[in-house]
Amino acid sequence: MKTTYIKLSLSAVLLLGIYSCKKMDTSSESELKSYEVADSAAVTDSVSSVASMEVKDKKFIKTADINMEVKDVYNATISIEKSVQELGGFVTKSNLHSDVMSEETYNTSDTEAMLIKKYQTENTMQVRVPTEKLGDFLTSINTNKLFLNSRSINAEDVTANIKYSELEAKRNQQTSENIEKIKTNKDKVTLNNDNMAEGNLQKLNVMNIADHLKYSTVDIYIKEPKLRIAEIAVTNTKSIDNKYRYNFIYDAKDGFVYGFYLIQKIVVGLINIWPILIIAGALVYFLRKRKAVRSELPKSQD
Repeated sequence: MKTTYIKLSLSAVLLLGIYSCKKMDTSSESELKSYEVADSAAVTDSVSSVASMEVKDKKFIKTADINMEVKDVYNATISIEKSVQELGGFVTKSNLHSDVMSEETYNTSDTEAMLIKKYQTENTMQVRVPTEKLGDFLTSINTNKLFLNSRSINAEDVTANIKYSELEAKRNQQTSENIEKIKTNKDKVTLNNDNMAEGNLQKLNVMNIADHLKYSTVDIYIKEPKLRIAEIAVTNTKSIDNKYRYNFIYDAKDGFVYGFYLIQKIVVGLINIWPILIIAGALVYFLRKRKAVRSELPKSQD
């Protein structure tokens, strides 16, 4: 009887141990799964965690800078511009251009040739998107990338700047009231003008802060990872040059006409200098006559 009781006790302990181990394993497994879900959510949200950051009683001006490689710059540009428009933003700059690395022309027939261009396309963009949708925008353009070179997101705390602007507005208003109490003279006009100018600058500063709080600025640089090749059908210019390089009949005719006009130009030129020709002829005549007289003098003496 005692032996049976001991066996039953041992069996109960083993069963309890097995049940506890299973319960612990199940608990650990469910806990691990919950961690995995939380971790995957963190990875997903990491794209826009800084962009969507909000702190009570704080105001942030958010900017982003993205440098990435895409399969097709033109298609990626269209996609980005479409995303900006859908989110209620706007594009302030888009400079898409292709850098030609080399170009060669290969003649394929007597009249046709093929121009081969090796080039790389890139685009420098700047867009403004509503600040509350900055995270959505960064997530959307992330689908266009082949490789992300760099990405930076900045959140500048401007709470103190806003408070300072409010205080400056009150000071400007108080200064305006004090100027009104002064008797009208030249100095009052100058003070009032300076105070209004300072007030306008302060209003402009407030408007700029409000604009940057409402819309975040995103600078984007995209390019294609490798060179692309463009095949452009062109005319075989070499054969055209050889075809019209020399024409004997035309050139002989042109030479004859040119010679005729050259004779005309020479004759016209001689007519233009007729006084010089007459003077030169007279000098030659007198010099010859003088020489003839000198040659006759010795004969007369003899």
